[in-house]
Amino acid sequence: MLFGFVLLFVYTLAVWLVFFKFKWMKFSIVWGIVSVSVGLHLLIIFLIGLRFSTPYATHAVMIQPTIQLTPRLSEPSLVTAVLVEPNVPVKKGQPLFEFDKRPYQYKVDQLEAALANAKQNVRVMQADIDVSVQKVAKLKAELSYSKYQSQLSAGLAKDGAGPVEDARKWAAQVTANEAGIKEAEAEEERARLNYESQIDGVNTSVAQVEAELAEARYYLENTTMLAPEDGHVINLQVRPGMVAGDIRFGAIASFVCDADRYLLAHYFQENLKYVKPGQQAEVAIDLYPGQIFTGKVQAIWPGSGAGQMLPSGRLPTFHYIPTELPQGQFAVAIKMDGADQSMFPIGTQGRAAIYTNPNSGFVVLRRVGIRAYSWFNWLYPFSG
Repeated sequence: MLFGFVLLFVYTLAVWLVFFKFKWMKFSIVWGIVSVSVGLHLLIIFLIGLRFSTPYATHAVMIQPTIQLTPRLSEPSLVTAVLVEPNVPVKKGQPLFEFDKRPYQYKVDQLEAALANAKQNVRVMQADIDVSVQKVAKLKAELSYSKYQSQLSAGLAKDGAGPVEDARKWAAQVTANEAGIKEAEAEEERARLNYESQIDGVNTSVAQVEAELAEARYYLENTTMLAPEDGHVINLQVRPGMVAGDIRFGAIASFVCDADRYLLAHYFQENLKYVKPGQQAEVAIDLYPGQIFTGKVQAIWPGSGAGQMLPSGRLPTFHYIPTELPQGQFAVAIKMDGADQSMFPIGTQGRAAIYTNPNSGFVVLRRVGIRAYSWFNWLYPFSG
């Protein structure tokens, strides 16, 4: 920048000496136009230096993460209590809203009873196995007796010492006992399969009820909505008596988070050639006329919606933008310095300058410019 000032000074001195001091040449309209034109071209040095050494954003806004508070309930529920005040700081885990607990408590009670019944049924299944085992043993004993009687009756009938009907009766009894044993063994297998049907060592019927009970308890816990993190609720319109949860994606309030806020400044792409994360920045916040705040470049967003093409059935159309016009803007995230970040509320606007080379003389000009803007905010806008 010093070279530019020296060059401009030497040029101005030369014009003064030639045309006014020694009057070596007569000053005319033509020479006036030439002199001014050359002087303006010398000023380009300062324009280039300011653009690339101290990029300047005329639009910057404070960004804070927000969470849409949506009830996580299985059915429309009555709001019974609002435990938060609008724009009042709250801590993570602090209760915000209460919903009617009764239908969810009833469901939990019902499933707790069903769980106790399912666990009791597991014991019944074990007893059924024991019963089936004893039944099989009894039928096997009866089968042995039937076979003995069948052999005895058949021998007597063969020798003519007994009726043939008895032999046939005991033969049929043997067949019936064999079928009964197969039926009892199938019942035993069925009882054993029901008892041994497990997931991670828990009977499936018990596991199913436990899963349903866990879901019911989850919804019961969600009848008290807690603050997801430190922050505050803005534009609170919830009142006891309203029904929420009938539209699952419908939020009932907006929660503004305290953490991770940053200033998002928009820069023309041409000015970001030397901008890197960690560089110093100065910000003039419209909320605080006459004050300058410092920060550091946190990130550069290398992209914009102008380059996004959405899937559709229509062919894309393109509009030519002359190269002499600014070719769109990129966003730069700036982290504000200072421990008290609450003084920069969401939506706060201002202007921001980044100093890519703090040792450059152009920094002085930019500091003057941004401070002039900040002080001008005492007067502008002219709103009486």
